[in-house]
Amino acid sequence: MTRPFACWHRALAIASLAATCLAQAQTYPNRPVHFVVPFAAGGGSDVMARLIAEPLSQRLGQPVIVENKPGANATIGADYVARSAPDGLNMLHTSPGPQITNPFLMAKLPYDPVKDLLPVARLGVFVNVLVVNPRLPVKNVAELVAYAKANPGKLSFASPGIGSGGHLAGEYLKRVAGIEIVHVPYKGTGAAIQDLVAGNVQLSLDSIAAFLPLIKSGQLRAIAVGHVQRSPSLPDVPTLAETFAGFDAAPMNYLAVRGGTPPEIVAQLNREVNVVLGAPVLRQRLLEMGVLVAPSTPDEIVRQVNSEREKWKRIIEASGVKVE
Repeated sequence: MTRPFACWHRALAIASLAATCLAQAQTYPNRPVHFVVPFAAGGGSDVMARLIAEPLSQRLGQPVIVENKPGANATIGADYVARSAPDGLNMLHTSPGPQITNPFLMAKLPYDPVKDLLPVARLGVFVNVLVVNPRLPVKNVAELVAYAKANPGKLSFASPGIGSGGHLAGEYLKRVAGIEIVHVPYKGTGAAIQDLVAGNVQLSLDSIAAFLPLIKSGQLRAIAVGHVQRSPSLPDVPTLAETFAGFDAAPMNYLAVRGGTPPEIVAQLNREVNVVLGAPVLRQRLLEMGVLVAPSTPDEIVRQVNSEREKWKRIIEASGVKVE
């Protein structure tokens, strides 16, 4: 009698769990929702999350509380959501790091990047731009590539740090252009920009928002956008994809939840986020930050994350970049 009783007990537990998940999905959200940002307050992702949180709370009928959990290349915040209950009450405002690039940059992660985090909705793309110090005698991509090939190892590119989006974008450019330029990592964007303007480094491929005032003042020269489409902020600047087909190094931000979250909750979150992103005032505010709004279905964002993971795996492994 012991084994039948045990089987019955397990079946009852499974049924109870299923009923609980169904009830949660039907009443979601019944408590405040936590919007976890794995970066410090004040950065682009944090500002974007706060712009989205207020209208999203109105749509969901519950407070959406932004929580900053920075550190370890965004893995601390990601791990927090990965260990939470699969009920949609803890959402991750993520960049490519936690699921797309960190698995290949870091020796070990505290969570499974595929199983423990489920992409829900694309939020936007932080469009980046390739800039050079004006003293460098190049005005377009072809001239830059020709100069770099004629002077191998003499040009250097700045980034906010090893494994950052700017670093990986530079490695991507080196690979497709077949050039050798030296990476110089800094502790943040501000220090990188300072040396770039001073001419201590010659180029960088990073956020339009960070560079735009300096481009407009003539302190930096924009020669290409690192996204597949031109930026409304720099409509006359060609894309790198116009020279290197398919080139896209613009970091995507998206919403993710704990793996195993009920499909009904995922669908509801995706629907409400897309409504919020459709507001013209919000879209314009994000555009001023260099962000192109790019809504998606849950299936589309999952496919894109998987595709991006494979792309950056190849680039990272070819470059040998590692984050300690």
